[in-house]
Amino acid sequence: MYRLKLICKGVPEAAGVEGALEISYEFAVHRTWWENVTCRWEGISLVLEADSDFDSDGRALLDEFYDCVAAFIEGQFSCDISIESVTRVSES
Repeated sequence: MYRLKLICKGVPEAAGVEGALEISYEFAVHRTWWENVTCRWEGISLVLEADSDFDSDGRALLDEFYDCVAAFIEGQFSCDISIESVTRVSES
């Protein structure tokens, strides 16, 4: 099992809190192959954390996070999503 942490910078401040809630809901209801997902607004960036038994480098979660940001954050803006960390937390 891997613990993944991604950061999205560039989201408009006015959209951050609501965007985090919508992305959390999307993962909880429609993307249930990810475990222990949290998305939160940290004032200047969205932070997404999730557990996975298949995404050892974070790229699959990166793709899905990008899709969610594009779908749920309104308006024109430029964002940068990066993989902050991938940590092995147990053998799967």
